[in-house]
Amino acid sequence: MLEEVPVLRPLKKKEPLDEAKLYDYAIAALGRRMRTVTELKRLMRTRVEEGESGNAKINAVVARLEEQHYLDDPAFAATFARLRQDNEKFGKRRVRQELSRNGVDSTLISTTLDTAYENVSEEALARKHLERKRVKQPTNEKESARVVRLLVRGGFSTGTIVKILKSWNVADETLAAIGSIDLSGDELPE
Repeated sequence: MLEEVPVLRPLKKKEPLDEAKLYDYAIAALGRRMRTVTELKRLMRTRVEEGESGNAKINAVVARLEEQHYLDDPAFAATFARLRQDNEKFGKRRVRQELSRNGVDSTLISTTLDTAYENVSEEALARKHLERKRVKQPTNEKESARVVRLLVRGGFSTGTIVKILKSWNVADETLAAIGSIDLSGDELPE
């Protein structure tokens, strides 16, 4: 006997929300986690009709939320940077990339990170990052490469990585190979 295969129907398109319901939707989204203006607009865009009327609703809700201080990109950036630095022990480059991905303006990112990292030793932060990841001193080239990848993903500079490996007496050939790594791009390796 043949089994009956269920028929897949297209998802029903949700009705566009009016401004009051869109505001409630935005409040609920902000209640789940902090968001930037860009992120919230992206979320709300799926809940309104396309075109000028939908954009007007989104802009009205965003203006109201900013007026009520529920939506504040500078506060988001400062809190985000502090949490990534304190909890994850991430370097400046990693936090810059994540803030950019979240839609924070590049000038705001620069001023926020300059403030957040002004009294922080990158080497000390990198050591805390390694400690947090329970990384021990490498004993061979493969382990050294693993440490390098971990620190690069953590957002630390080549100079800091080399200093840490030198303090661990890593072979000069390995250090020379590390010095040739190009970290000038904005994207971190995955």
